[in-house]
Parts: sequence; structure tokens; C-alpha cells
Amino acid sequence: MTYQTEINQLGQTIGAQGAPWNAIDAESAARMRLQNRFPTGLDIARYTAKIMREDMAAYDTDPAQYTQSLGCWHGFIGQQKMVAIKKHFGSTKRRYLYLSGWMVAALRSDFGPLPDQSMHEKTSVPALIEELYTFLRQADARELGGLFRELDAARERGDAVEAKRIEHAIESHETHVVPIIADIDAGFGNAEATYLLAKKMIEAGACALQIENQVSDEKQCGHQDGKVTVPHEDFLQKIRAIRYAFLELGVEDGIIVARTDSLGAGLTKQIAYSTEAGDLGDQYNSFLDCDEVAAEQIGNGDVLITRNGKLLRPKRLPSNLYQFRSGTGEDRCVLDCITALQNGADLLWIETEKPHIGQIGGMVSRIREVIPNAKLVYNNSPSFNWTLNFRQQVFDAWEAEGKDVSGYDRAKLMSVDYDGSDLATEADERIRTFQADAAREAGIFHHLITLPTYHTAALSTDNLAKRYFGDDGMLGYVKQVQREEIRQGIACVKHQNMAGSDIGDDHKEYFAGEAALKAGGKDNTMNQFAAA
Repeated sequence: MTYQTEINQLGQTIGAQGAPWNAIDAESAARMRLQNRFPTGLDIARYTAKIMREDMAAYDTDPAQYTQSLGCWHGFIGQQKMVAIKKHFGSTKRRYLYLSGWMVAALRSDFGPLPDQSMHEKTSVPALIEELYTFLRQADARELGGLFRELDAARERGDAVEAKRIEHAIESHETHVVPIIADIDAGFGNAEATYLLAKKMIEAGACALQIENQVSDEKQCGHQDGKVTVPHEDFLQKIRAIRYAFLELGVEDGIIVARTDSLGAGLTKQIAYSTEAGDLGDQYNSFLDCDEVAAEQIGNGDVLITRNGKLLRPKRLPSNLYQFRSGTGEDRCVLDCITALQNGADLLWIETEKPHIGQIGGMVSRIREVIPNAKLVYNNSPSFNWTLNFRQQVFDAWEAEGKDVSGYDRAKLMSVDYDGSDLATEADERIRTFQADAAREAGIFHHLITLPTYHTAALSTDNLAKRYFGDDGMLGYVKQVQREEIRQGIACVKHQNMAGSDIGDDHKEYFAGEAALKAGGKDNTMNQFAAA
């Protein structure tokens, strides 16, 4: 529907009401409607699910068409990310948002900062999804509001050509609303709890939910020790619960991202249920670390299983957890991934201990022998020391090629002394191309950084505090923040405008006409940034 068609239809609606609605302006109402393109979170979920499905199909055709996101812990941070993307690249295509459970726990819990162990309120996750989309929708309203003002100015000048150009810009406006991949952790309880939370997240706007195969009440951050996985059937119940939630709410093409932590998890909560050799439960149990025992060796309270006619005692810890055999992590990851895709998941997430394309690609190749179009969401995690990891990867590659590496100490490659070296230069180039290389060679459809804005907020605040409270005083803010905002064209240098003051003035004019008391007059200090 074009801008003018919208105006005409609303004009007919208003006209049909007669004199009581005479003060309602059709074009003003049309503008407000366009500034609120997505009335509900479900409208957003349906819209963004379609985008993700199209992007997944495009990636299957060409791995160069991979997607990216950054984790955002506040609506303003997500908004500014998308505003920046539109400013620098002209389009939000293939750029998403990621919602990290770690950042919700650390920054958004009523309990205060918490570790990533699913102890935060489960409702805080859908609340953040709703907040993110509220800020993205406001970014749409602000940008369109600016176009409406430009249109009015062009009309006042009698510039019909410019007015037509702006009308076209309004009709072709690209929304800041993009897909969110949202972390539901391990489901915050049983399958019913997972279903209930999934509904809340979808209703808030999430089209893609990421769930992991850890035990809900023992959940750990994927980059810490002590992870405990569950048998496949337990995890599949939660995948099915999420699918039911999507279907119930009319988001038929919602996306489920199945995450496996098996690479770093050496423990399981329970022995899987098995009825015959080779079934899924038996495959899971085959990775258990067991001792063969004779009947006379059975002790009080022992738990025993049988395999191939042998009596086996799984190694059980005092915590009542069972231990997997060392070195089985990759095999368990591959089985986890194949099983998840065969039972309704759409994308995979393999939590690794380092960003190594060969390791990731090796597992994906095995998965693709069974599921040819298997593809990953991958955590480009700040928990990795990227500099050290890639310098060591280059060191190892050079050593294998017979190059002289005697000038480098592998254990100390993080040292600033190596920053200008040939090895460091090659490592940085591998980091730069990691996402494109991994998309091509390791089946990674979506690259994300889980916690980047947590770190950027800390770094920028540290630098400001150091300068402002030091000898620089006010210059510490003006030179390093405001002046850079102006020079780089950062929209929120006009913070009143970014917070919606111009939208509010427009509404005042719609509601009160000439009687409107506006904030944007000659005494508004934001006018000092008119040329910024």
C-alpha cells in the first residue's frame, strides 16, 4: 500500500464519521500508522521468521551469504546498532540481533549480577525481547518522522520533484526491525516450562529460539567447567515443546537452534532409557565411562547396565552424576546435532573451546554425511582469547610447514613484543576473514558475538572516567565523546531527537493544532547541532 493510498483510505474512514471527526487529519493518521508498522510482537515474529528462512535458503545456495549479529543487553544498545548499520551500509540485510542469557543474568536480573546458571527470572528474557523491539520500532518512527518533516518542507518550497523523491523514500523505507535469535538457556525447567517460556518469547517478537542440551538445574556457561548434559529424548521433548509454541501462536516457520555443549561436558545427569541395542538411549549410554564387573563384585547401591552380554558399572560421582569417557566429546556432539535436526531443529550451535575452523568443519562434515544442508549458528565468543588463539594457530601451521619459528615463544605470543611481527600480521588477517572462511568451510550460517556490548560499555566508560576525573576534566568528555559524535555523524549527539522529542512535537501538532506547545523551538539547545 502506497503512502497516498493509506491517506486516501483513512480519509474515507474519517469522513464517514462526519463532524465529530472533522479535526482528525488523514495524512497525520497515516503517518502514525506507518510509524507503527508492527502493532504486536507476533507481527514481528512472523515477519522476521520469513526473513530468516529466506536468508537460510540463500546461504544454502551461496555460503558467502552468511548472516551476523551482536549481542545487546538493552533496547538502546540494539537500536544504536541497527541505526549504525543503516548509516554505514544502507541496509540491515543479513544483520540480526542476538539476546544472550549470560547478559540477562549479569545485567538484567532483579537479583543483581548473576553467573550464567539460569538463576535469573525467566520473564526477564521476554521482557528484554519486547524492550529491544520497542527501541527498534521507535527508530523507525524517528527516521520516518524526519522524512515527513522533509516532505512538508519540500511542499512549502513548492519543490514537487523533491517531494516526490521523499514520498518514494517513505514508501520504500527499510525497517530497523530484524530477527532476534533469543537464548532460552536449557529451558528453565521441564518441557512444559520450556513451552510456557517459549510462548512468552515468541509473543514478545522472537522468531528464533536457541536451546541447549544441558540440565536446567545444573546449567553452566558454555565456556566454564561443570557442564552436565541430558539424554537425547529429554532434549527432544523441549524441541517439540518449542515447535508446539510456534505453531500455537501462528508462527509456522519459527526457527529452533539446537545447541550442544557436549564438547566440553564430561558428565550426564542420568542414564538414558534404552529398550534395545543400538537405539538412541543405547547410543547415548555407549559413551559412559564404565567398569566391567562380575556378579560377586556388585556393591550396595551400584547402578549397572548391560551391553553385548557384559555387566557394566557406570562411574558415578558423589553428586550422583555419571561420567563420560574422555575423548568422546566430538562424537557426542555429532550425534547430538544429527538427532536434533532429525527431530525438528532447524539450525545447530556447537559450543567449542576455541575458534578453530578445522575442528568445527570436521564435525560439520560428519553431520552433513547424514543431513546435507546442516548449518550452524556460531558463537564468536569474547571468552576466547582471539589474539593468542590465532597466533598459536599460525605458529603451529608455520612449524608444520617447516618455517623457522625460533624467534617466537608459543606460550607468550600474546605479548605486545610480537604485535608488529609477521606472525601477528598473518594471525590478524585470519581473524579478519574468520567469519567468511568458516561460513565457506565449516557450514556456519550465522556468526554472532555473544557479549560485545558488555565489553564495549566497560571499555568506553573506563576511558571516559580516566580522562574526565583526571587532568582532562570536561575536555575528556568533549574531545573523546561529543566531538567524535559530531565528526562521525552519530545520531544520538542530538539526544533529545533520539529520545523522541520531535515525534512528541509532531503529535502535539496533530492533537492540538496551533495551540501546541512544542519543545523544538528557538531556545532548544539541540539547535546548536543543526549543522552536525
